[in-house]
Amino acid sequence: MGKDFTSALRPAIVMTILFAVLLGLVYPLAMTGIGQAFFPNQANGSLVRDARGTVIGSTVVGQAFTTDRYFQTRPSAAGKGYDGLASSGSNLGPASQALVDRVKPDIAKRRAEGVAGPMPADLVTASGSGLDPDLSPAAALSQAPRIARVRNVPVERVRTLVTDATDASILGEPRVNVLALNRALDALPASGAPAR
Repeated sequence: MGKDFTSALRPAIVMTILFAVLLGLVYPLAMTGIGQAFFPNQANGSLVRDARGTVIGSTVVGQAFTTDRYFQTRPSAAGKGYDGLASSGSNLGPASQALVDRVKPDIAKRRAEGVAGPMPADLVTASGSGLDPDLSPAAALSQAPRIARVRNVPVERVRTLVTDATDASILGEPRVNVLALNRALDALPASGAPAR
């Protein structure tokens, strides 16, 4: 019996070491190499840099924009806001009183900012990861009057920016990347024309 155990133990140990090396070292290194060779931007976080080369964000991770001059992102349930180490949804269902209590102040804030009509859900609810960098076109368009007023540009120009920045994917709902939209907003020439 002891001889059978030791003869069976050696192949088990060898296979464990073999698969640890293959799946713990070789495979991750091969995938990292392929990613760096063929998709370097995505493999390094889809980072966005300004004209000086400074990293200002990522196209795949949201960030908070807090001034009225910018399109606001959806609320984040990730830590203190867009913390990748605390990524998670709120796990509050549609019948949850805690969700209603959490959303009410956000609705009041959006109304005070001038959002009229039906409230786009993504302006007041967090995404599943809490890190979503995108808004629906309706959520972005609802903010256009505020931005036009604060920046003193025609509201139609701001709406055109939203339309131009909308990604109409065949695999999902149309969406607008908030960082890209705010960068396009900053590229607008200053206008003395009153906002409509």
